[in-house]
This record gives sequence, C-alpha cells and structure tokens, in this order.
Amino acid sequence: MPLANFASTFTSMEFSVRARWIVTLASLAMPGSMAMAQGKHVNPLVDLLEQKKPVFGLYAPANPRSRPGQSAPANAPAPKTQAQLAQDALAYTNGDYIFDGSMEGNFDAGYASFSEFVKGMAPSGALVRSHPLVVKVPEIAPNAERARERIGKQLNLGASAVVFVSVESADEVKQGLAMMRFKSRGGTRSDDVGSAPALWGMSEKEYKEKADLWPLNPRGEIVNWTIVETKEGIANVREIAAVKGIGVLFPGAGTLRGVYSSTDATGKRVLDEAAWEASIQQVLAACKEFKVACGYPATLNDIELRMKQGFSVFVIGWGEPGMKTIELGKKVAGR
Repeated sequence: MPLANFASTFTSMEFSVRARWIVTLASLAMPGSMAMAQGKHVNPLVDLLEQKKPVFGLYAPANPRSRPGQSAPANAPAPKTQAQLAQDALAYTNGDYIFDGSMEGNFDAGYASFSEFVKGMAPSGALVRSHPLVVKVPEIAPNAERARERIGKQLNLGASAVVFVSVESADEVKQGLAMMRFKSRGGTRSDDVGSAPALWGMSEKEYKEKADLWPLNPRGEIVNWTIVETKEGIANVREIAAVKGIGVLFPGAGTLRGVYSSTDATGKRVLDEAAWEASIQQVLAACKEFKVACGYPATLNDIELRMKQGFSVFVIGWGEPGMKTIELGKKVAGR
C-alpha cells in the first residue's frame, strides 16, 4: 500500500479522537504492561529506561519460513496476512514492545510488509502507548542520505525506537542520531511526519513536540538502540558507548557467533566460545562504564544469567517459549 494512501487513511481528526478513546478504554480493560502504560512519558519504554527497570519485548509474529526448494506440507495452515499477524501481536499484552527486524535486509520489501502490519495494528489506538514499535534500519555507514530517508519513513509509521545495526564508530552513531531528530532540534529529519501523529493518538503539533530523542531531550519520546556486532565495532565499543543519545547498547550475539567462528580441517564451523563471550562482556562493560542500558537477545535458557550479569533490555523470539521467557524475566525482576 503506498505510504501516501496509508497516511491519508489515518490523518483525520476523527481517527485521533477515536484513538484516544480506544487506548483509554483499553488501558482500563486489558491487563499487562502494554495496556497499563500510564507513566510520565507517552512512550512506556522511556519510563522503564528512566527507572532502570528491565525491559522485555517479542519479535513481531511472522509466518514460518520454508527452506529453499522445500514446499510446505499439504496440511500446513495457510499463511496469515499482515493484518492477522497484527491481531496476534495486539492480543499479547505482557511485553513492553514489539520488535521488527524485517527491514534490516531488503528494506523496500520489509517496509511494504511492515506498513501493512502497522495498518492492522492501528485500530488499537495510540500504538506508542499500547504496543511501542521498535524497528531495525540497515547500516548507516554505506549511504548516509539513504539511511536518513529510511529512518524518516520508519518514524513516520509511528516507530517508537530505531535500531542501528553493525555500528563500528562513534561518528556513525552521531550521524544516525541526528537523522532521528527534527531540524528544529538540531537534527536532519525531514519535517514530514506521515501517519505518526495519528498512530500516536495526537495532533501533528503535539507529535513534533514529543517526537524527540531521549535521553538527549529528557522529555523526548523516541529511543535509539545501537548494536555492535563486528570486530571493529567491539574494538571501538567504549567510544561508541560514550556517545550521548544512545538509549540501549547491544552486542549482536547471533552475528558475533559467526564472527568468532572458523572452519576446521573437516569443513565444520567451530565457535571460539571464549572469544565470543568476551566480546559480549566487553560491550556490557562499556555499558556499565558509561551508564547506558545494555540489551541482549535472550531465551528461556539464558535470561536469568544475563540479568544477573547486568543486561536489562531483552529481545525475545515470538511464540510460547518467548512468552514464557518474558514471564520468567518479569518474575526475576519483580515486575
């Protein structure tokens, strides 16, 4: 669906009024952290980060992927539409956000699907309060102008946080952070706001006042997450962590497994587990030194360990195991 058409669908005053009523009623009727966001900020992620509380979220639901050359079983259920997947996401209210990584690879294809997904979630009201959206953007370094355009598109679809991947330098982060801020705030983001105000349940004026980068602006409602997942990024992690404006810093644990793996004489890939774990701990140490929340892609098997180590923001796979992981994490955190 073209963005212009999508934006025109949701920019009326009626939608904004309806969104406010729906999200108010939802907060009274629905249990769970997503429905109960009544803190100081519009974006509940900011409240949790300010209070230094652990944060838990799931990847957006998606259809199972089939392997190349492999057809789906005859009795397999039909793939769900993005609208149906959005309803699945809305039905789950015990997480703090919904994470989408589909735009990291093929941005255009991922953005088209994500636009439909957001459209399916729109009837929930103000998404920034009920189900904050956290999205990955492709690497900034190769083409800064293209990165600025992509980040603007994501924010215009109501994203509450943008995740930078494969970051290798402090300058790269600084460029990206500027792309998340309007020019009136010293950034490079276009004044176009797309559908974001309606999806946040407010006027364009209100949105522009609130949609600034936290913690650079203590009253801001948009957060940056930065992922370090290369040897060069690990080498520069202290300089990266020192950049003011990063809300959460992550070691890209999955990618780093490949970075610290080699091929043995039999052709088998072998992980240097000590080096891999050391890279993770190096990121955590930088987070602690510069007082930045540290994130990790946790599972049921390791979330307690990572919480004890000091990680506090967790991205977890969609599904029953992921939901059990959040239950365990919240229990450990006393939330």
